[in-house]
Amino acid sequence: MILCVRLRSETADVELPRLVRLLTEFTPVVQAVPPGEALADVRGALRYFGWTAAELASVVRVRALALYGTECVIGVGPTPMAARIAARAAGRGATLVVEDAAAFLRDRPVAELDGVGRSTARTLSGYGLDTVGRLAAAPLAVVQRLIGARVGRELWERARGIDRSTVVPNAAARSIAAEHTFSRDELDPAEQRRALLALTGELGVRLRREHQVCRALAVTVRYADRTVTTRTRTLREPTAHTTALTETAYALLASFGLQRARVRAVALRAEGLGPAEGAGHQLTFDPVDEKVRRIEAVADRARAKYGPGAVVPGALARRGPRRRPPHGPGSEAA
Repeated sequence: MILCVRLRSETADVELPRLVRLLTEFTPVVQAVPPGEALADVRGALRYFGWTAAELASVVRVRALALYGTECVIGVGPTPMAARIAARAAGRGATLVVEDAAAFLRDRPVAELDGVGRSTARTLSGYGLDTVGRLAAAPLAVVQRLIGARVGRELWERARGIDRSTVVPNAAARSIAAEHTFSRDELDPAEQRRALLALTGELGVRLRREHQVCRALAVTVRYADRTVTTRTRTLREPTAHTTALTETAYALLASFGLQRARVRAVALRAEGLGPAEGAGHQLTFDPVDEKVRRIEAVADRARAKYGPGAVVPGALARRGPRRRPPHGPGSEAA
């Protein structure tokens, strides 16, 4: 059986690594599916613990909530596709177990099948194949004439509950993320920028350590009323260079126009990850850029030897507690 665990959180991409670690306590066959989903092949775990799939799913949900305060929904099915669709159909804080994939899929919209986009769904629906059951009942040759031989056969098989995909453990991540939660709702733009500086430094070190670059950055701001705003920007070139990441993150933060908004947390996500050896770098005549990159390489070696706190930007150095700003005319700081 396959478990598909979906996080119900605005910062799911940040919590996903913790979820993966939790699942690996039960099975080594775990695949992260950013931004907030994980697949786990638990057939061996069910035999080892003597549990049913529903019992194992219940343990996972309780531990995620108790250890990390993270709420999740879980779909269980005989294939990864069935488990994913079950997770999307499960209610809040619930587990949906599917025993017969074909019977479960029969009455569902055809758009829920893996590999069916808007255009394919419109084409199939235009010929009356708007549910998975109707697609499964249609002759294979008809489906292939409508959407192509290879794709037609794949979707026709999926409609009948046949899913040839597998859970791939340790699959390469497509994004990485980090989050900073303020000790109190933060109004000071300088403090918000300091938090982003720390996050870009953390992601830059992780990317360089794993020999990866990213193609885009996304900044998420969570406000005091729990609402969330996210904005994404593509980088000029794929990079793991902290300075370039920081410049883009600052530009994204400025685009929010926060003014005096009360910010509870900020998160940064590096997207479109790829191997560093395949990325190009635009050469410049700026000696400062080359000097900064050399210093960055030396700092990385120092962190690898003495720990992540061995080298930090001056703006992030420890300092005394800040005085709270007055709340209004004539008020005094506590």
